[in-house]
Amino acid sequence: MTAKKITEGSETGRGRPRAFDPEAAVETALGLFHARGYDAVGVAELSRAIGVKPPSLYAAFGSKQGLYERAVVLFLSREGAFVPETLSETGPVAEIGARLFARAAEAYSADRGHLGCLVTDGTRNSADAGVCAFTESLRAQARDRIIARFRQDFPPESAPGKAERLADFVVVTLAGLSASARDGLPPEALAEAAAIAGAGFRAACAEAPKTGA
Repeated sequence: MTAKKITEGSETGRGRPRAFDPEAAVETALGLFHARGYDAVGVAELSRAIGVKPPSLYAAFGSKQGLYERAVVLFLSREGAFVPETLSETGPVAEIGARLFARAAEAYSADRGHLGCLVTDGTRNSADAGVCAFTESLRAQARDRIIARFRQDFPPESAPGKAERLADFVVVTLAGLSASARDGLPPEALAEAAAIAGAGFRAACAEAPKTGA
């Protein structure tokens, strides 16, 4: 991912000022946030990297959190797109879950400069309550989407609670893959861990429905 710099008030070849490019600014911010996390990147650094003064950054995005939210939306449309794309595929839930793990291992380790999931790890241990609430809401939405897909195979009336338990298996595994990628686990080891998790997920799907309780 190549960061782009927009020079505020710079001159073009014809002597006209170059317009501020919000999309390029979001691209630059995404690279910084993904590499180091939300708290580690300050407004002054963001402004320098984008090539504007802080007031211009605030005017364009409202706040640092506003810029982060735009960066997350961009991340989800690209690196994070494998989740909704995989959930929309046909086939048994057992295979859907295994595909999620394999694709996560690939996505989270594809760019050694930007490892893991920005939503899961970008605000880990952050002291900013607002941005933490934002990413928490995204994770909750993702879990709800996974549950809805899994209920197609495991409806509540015949398999009460199973879709939710399997969704938690997925959420925990994806978080672990993301953290391991950021900790430097090699791609081949991450892929192997995803394959083992996939085998466990298939086994969990094949378990007989629980009775009683």
